[in-house]
Amino acid sequence: MFTGIITAIGHIESVEERGDLHIRIACPYAPDSMAIGASIACSGVCLTVVERGGSEGDAWFAVDVSGETVSCTAKDQWTKGRKLNLEQALKLGDELGGHLVTGHVDAVGEVVRMEQEGGSWRLDIRAPADIAPFVAEKGSITVDGVSLTVNAVEDEPDGRFVFGLNIIPHTGEVTTLGALTAGDSVNLEIDVLARYLKRMESLRG
Repeated sequence: MFTGIITAIGHIESVEERGDLHIRIACPYAPDSMAIGASIACSGVCLTVVERGGSEGDAWFAVDVSGETVSCTAKDQWTKGRKLNLEQALKLGDELGGHLVTGHVDAVGEVVRMEQEGGSWRLDIRAPADIAPFVAEKGSITVDGVSLTVNAVEDEPDGRFVFGLNIIPHTGEVTTLGALTAGDSVNLEIDVLARYLKRMESLRG
């Protein structure tokens, strides 16, 4: 489990084709804080550490990314040089500063607007119809691993919808969200509580 509070930005150093993709990610974590077999969320995707090395502030870890994961995540995410939002798994006693996040991508959204609004940025994302029941104004959603609050939702005739978010300067600086532009793809994870409420509603009906 994660919280959607990003603790570092890493970048992909290398990508090897080994049936699955074997990816090495540079990061500032201490190597001994990343146990082999531990989970790290990489722009919202929960991945398992299979190798690690380097030194604190100049470390790296390696993960294996399956074809299924590649097909279900943002376009061009698994390419050399790509920056990734990183979060290590939640430990008992840690502060839950965002919301409960599983690291499973429910859909890929498309950025339709990223414009300055006051001192912050207005980010609008178009999302597919199948997650529309789970996204509501003032609810939580995870975008590329970042826990955010939905400001507005606008349904479209084809079933898709656009939801709006406010990105404050701090969030833009400590995550990759500040560099987004129209047309970019992003990983979306719906609120796990919304998922259970939808299931309960369907059974009750």
